[in-house]
Amino acid sequence: QVQLVESGGGLVQAGGSLRLSCAASGTIFGIYTMGWYRQAPGKERDLVATIEHDGSLNYVDPAKGRFTISRDNAKNTVYLQMQSLKPEDTAVYYCTADVITTALDLRIRKYWGQGTQVTVSS
Repeated sequence: QVQLVESGGGLVQAGGSLRLSCAASGTIFGIYTMGWYRQAPGKERDLVATIEHDGSLNYVDPAKGRFTISRDNAKNTVYLQMQSLKPEDTAVYYCTADVITTALDLRIRKYWGQGTQVTVSS
């Protein structure tokens, strides 16, 4: 019913920048929280940042000061601008969206993107 498609990953040198995008489509009545997680090889999936529909932000270390999350509500899209990238930022990055699909069912469901690889070389 709802699909999240990420783009913008790739290979970058340490100190470089990347901008990830994630567009939600399908049966969408409203989207509340949107966010980004990441999972490095052999590690758990960790929260990076979230943004509410009203623009309220939440960052988790080590994203603070280097990453910026934003969203375009008209496009159902969330972005993650990453600067001063480090090799330890290498991971698969996943976007999420908390979605109400119809006014007839106001349950909020979390959807995940398929992930996009970010590799930072030293």
